[in-house]
Amino acid sequence: MGKLFGTDGARGVALTQLDCHTAMKIGEAAACVLTAHAKNKDKKPTIVIGKDTRISGDILQSALIAGICSVGCDVVLLGVVPTPAVAYLVKKYNADAGVMISASHNSFEYNGIKLFSCDGFKLDDSIEEEIEQLVFNPEKIQHKEGSEAGRVYEKFDCDKDYIKHIVNSINGRFDGIKVALDCANGSASNFAKRIFESLGAKCSDIYHQPDGININDNCGSTHLENLKKYVKQNGFDLGLAFDGDADRCLAVDENGEMVDGDQILAIFSNYMKEIGQLKQDTCVVTVMTNMGFFKFAKENNINVQTTKVGDRYVLENMLENDYNIGGEQSGHIILKDYGNTGDGELTGAKLLEVMKHSGKKLSELASCMKIYPQVLEGVKIPVAFKGKWSNHKEITDVIEKCEKLLGDSGRILVRESGTEPLVRVMLEGLDTAVIQQYADEISEAVKKVAEQYK
Repeated sequence: MGKLFGTDGARGVALTQLDCHTAMKIGEAAACVLTAHAKNKDKKPTIVIGKDTRISGDILQSALIAGICSVGCDVVLLGVVPTPAVAYLVKKYNADAGVMISASHNSFEYNGIKLFSCDGFKLDDSIEEEIEQLVFNPEKIQHKEGSEAGRVYEKFDCDKDYIKHIVNSINGRFDGIKVALDCANGSASNFAKRIFESLGAKCSDIYHQPDGININDNCGSTHLENLKKYVKQNGFDLGLAFDGDADRCLAVDENGEMVDGDQILAIFSNYMKEIGQLKQDTCVVTVMTNMGFFKFAKENNINVQTTKVGDRYVLENMLENDYNIGGEQSGHIILKDYGNTGDGELTGAKLLEVMKHSGKKLSELASCMKIYPQVLEGVKIPVAFKGKWSNHKEITDVIEKCEKLLGDSGRILVRESGTEPLVRVMLEGLDTAVIQQYADEISEAVKKVAEQYK
């Protein structure tokens, strides 16, 4: 028995690893489990489905519909929407669950299935495990027949409901601000410009013509080079880059310099504390957060809570302790006062709100935090090697040696990706050349051992 769900849903190469049969089984099982946990048992269960712009989205959606309707649940199709729109609309439409078909920042050949509860939260591990058990034990699933089968409906105006939600979450207007929007040829393509123009900003959008295969293709939050040039050459005040499903946002300042998720969290934490909205003066981050953020937080009397990698774990901490901001370096920013998951377009709009409120350029705002040099490498591994790298002394001895050499001047984090077949090697320190050398040594050790599993 394999494990279906990683840190952000089920994901794999579409139609081979994540095939139609698997998608249908996930639909059946998720419908059974999530409706069993629904608050209102008196109405016919309904599940909303959204997707990004990948060519495989329609196929996987059809498989999910077959599974969901076969166990007696209705489906409401949202079409191409951002992931945070599904999280918001599942609650607004009083649905019992939500599904987003997306592989986020990955290239078009990948796809994924993200599940949301009736309250718009990503599922916790126990619920996902319950769904997995049904997927692998389908004989426990009871199919409906005749009039008890589910029906399929389309919601044609859901885009307006989500856009209205974002606009209503912003304090003030952005008249006079020029912003470039990189939509990653993904879910933001039909939303971002409409949101920012309705708030008064002067907008230009790029990479907003999806064709099914160009999502995240040398664009979006994982490829900022072209946006940097575009902002600088055309005199924009800033640029915003979203990923394929628009739950992430990274920024580019007026000089063409990147402003990453850690810096955005620092900017927001300062702003929220200034206006009295930072609950318990605390921001929640992950172990991947740059050392510079912790120094910034100490200097500004901001408390920091740290979780393992994954925005779902950030949110869990926020919910348990009643904090209202958290996120990741990659641009997943959760503003709990407005939503239950990372929201790229909300993040970008809030960044413009801070600029307008402060009267400062983005480069000035970002200077509140000094970024320590960081090296991040990803080592591809075979499936048979998953979960085993930390058991090999050939790897752990190299890590231990490098940690001793770095001492207190840096740190090393080696972990397995929850969304891709990779071991990620991250080092921070004062000297880029030194940490690059250590990162290469550790990566080579991982590669050498991984070869034995091919």
